[in-house]
Amino acid sequence: MRLLLCSLAVSLVATPLAAQPTSPASLSGPSLSLEEALEIASRNSPLYLQDVEGRQGASAALRSAYGSLLPQLSSSFSSSYRQGKTQLFQGVSLGATSDVISSSYGIDASLSLSQGALLAPKAQRANLDATDAEIAASGQTLRTNVTKQYLAVLQQRARAELQDTLVATAQTQLELARIKAQVGSGTQLDVQRAEVQLGQARVDAIQARNQAEVETLRLYQQMGVEPQRDTRLTTNLPVQRPTITVDEALDMARGQNPVLRALDAREEAANVGVRQARGEYLPTLRLSTGVGGYTSQFTDDGVLINQSRSAARSSCFQRQSILEIVGQPSDPAICNEIDLTPAQIDRIRSENRSFPFNFTSDPLMFSASLSLPIFNGFGREQRVQEAQVRRNQARYRARAQELQLEADVTGALLTLETAFQTTQLQEQNALAAREALRLAEERYRVGASTLVELSQARDDFARAEQARINARYEFQRAFADLENAVGRPLR
Repeated sequence: MRLLLCSLAVSLVATPLAAQPTSPASLSGPSLSLEEALEIASRNSPLYLQDVEGRQGASAALRSAYGSLLPQLSSSFSSSYRQGKTQLFQGVSLGATSDVISSSYGIDASLSLSQGALLAPKAQRANLDATDAEIAASGQTLRTNVTKQYLAVLQQRARAELQDTLVATAQTQLELARIKAQVGSGTQLDVQRAEVQLGQARVDAIQARNQAEVETLRLYQQMGVEPQRDTRLTTNLPVQRPTITVDEALDMARGQNPVLRALDAREEAANVGVRQARGEYLPTLRLSTGVGGYTSQFTDDGVLINQSRSAARSSCFQRQSILEIVGQPSDPAICNEIDLTPAQIDRIRSENRSFPFNFTSDPLMFSASLSLPIFNGFGREQRVQEAQVRRNQARYRARAQELQLEADVTGALLTLETAFQTTQLQEQNALAAREALRLAEERYRVGASTLVELSQARDDFARAEQARINARYEFQRAFADLENAVGRPLR
């Protein structure tokens, strides 16, 4: 009977270290590779898309800068109504006895040229380049964050697998303690200790699986989409010694790091800003021209007809008066009989029908002016000084970023090399701890060690596996930091 129980114990002990839990692999949800996660994030991340939207404003500013070099056009149209009522102004009666409606239009063109306007497109082009670089920097940051969160999910799931392994190991140890207690080679205290260890292992496994779910939710948050349950992550990045040198990484970073490129573009824009500010000491040329027209119409045609009739009779009276003066026969009575013909009346009415679009053109106008401020209370000097300060600040920021870039790239490479060596050592430590646990289980089975020693070996195994998992993903995070510092993917 004792031999049978010991054989059963051997079979139980041989199981946990050979079998690996397959809980993440058995997930039934959609698969997600790192490349797919990055692509989804680039299309849906609200923070990244918010930065992308900034390019529209920069593009509009560039178009506006070019537009300032073109003539400015404006148009106007107006209409008015005036009641037919006379007004007295300094004893003179003004106005008409008929209501008057009128309209007018105008088309004006103007152009203003200065050094500031001529340099504006160059400054806005530099700002647009800086905006593009900042968007690229935001994209690189998004890539780094998504990659790190993807690694965090993988790391936490590996920890959950380890906890499942430890639960299986604790379950086997409990069964072994019970068998030994039944055959008299163990105590009930060992059984109770094994039960406590199993319960704690189950608690740790539940917490590890919950944390894996939380990290998965955070991954989808980084991607900017709704989370999918039971997602299977399919990318498994290898641990390989980096082959890039410090000089190579620094050369790539100086040429491709988007943050440094953005600061360089901002410095170029600041340089142009200084030239624009100094341009206020130069003259400004302004050109303008315009065309227009007007209409004026009496609402009562009879006013114009009566005016024309009165004018004809008045002309007749003048002629009769001249005849009397020169001693020739005259007859003023005939003037009262003068009247307009139907054709004349129709012509007067037709000419009065000008509202609203039968315009009378205004004379064509051109003007040109050249202005040069002489003194404006040191305002130009202030703006030049402020532009120089902005240029110097932009230059210092670019230099500081370059120094930080050198430190970040060099430090990232050193950290990556250290992480690689650490991973190799932790792999060896985990292998040794696994073998030590197997030997401890064998010794406990044959009665050569106590449950306390077996528990210690199990704890050592758990710590070594945790350290191995952590080292593996710390290496991947260090690689992501190096890519972020360089400003481009390296694998």
